[in-house]
Amino acid sequence: MSEIRLAAETRTEFGKGAARRARRAGFVPGVVYGHGHAPVHLNLPGHDLMMALKTPNALLVVPIDGKDEYVLPKAVQREAIKRNIEHVDLLLVKRGEKVTVEVPVHTEGELAPGGNLLEHVLQALPIEAEATHLPEAVTVSVEGLEAGAAVHAKDIVLPAGVALAVEADAVVLQVIAAQAAPAEEEAAEAEAEGTEA
Repeated sequence: MSEIRLAAETRTEFGKGAARRARRAGFVPGVVYGHGHAPVHLNLPGHDLMMALKTPNALLVVPIDGKDEYVLPKAVQREAIKRNIEHVDLLLVKRGEKVTVEVPVHTEGELAPGGNLLEHVLQALPIEAEATHLPEAVTVSVEGLEAGAAVHAKDIVLPAGVALAVEADAVVLQVIAAQAAPAEEEAAEAEAEGTEA
């Protein structure tokens, strides 16, 4: 995963009024913590941050005390209606350090014929990997799977250097048998009643 550089500024004003002023100026208040350092308060460029967070587990580079540091988004607070980013918590990480994150599960291929449904039991898979080598997602083939089939965490092929951070037997995906549509059920019931009479 490539790193995304953000031109953050150290925040010296605190409180709701200061946060509102920062947002009006196009910034998002944030805090960086981790590695035993005192929390560092930043204002991050709002548009650049929004674009960066479109990538799951984006590895961000922000200047802290004149030095570029790697951070991962840990908590993002959004405004309820417009979903604008209100605040972000960032975790300080070092090159080579292992971190636990969740990555989206993508599927490819077609289920076996029959109108069965694919259920995502886990929308995201917990993994452990180097902070600077996090995969954006994992892809699972569901080609030809029939009703009753399940894909467990241990069945997913992970990139080199990535380990599961969940039970190996955890169900990630399962195939559910197709249900008859209500109209079809009613027609079948009416037909059954007609033959009884």
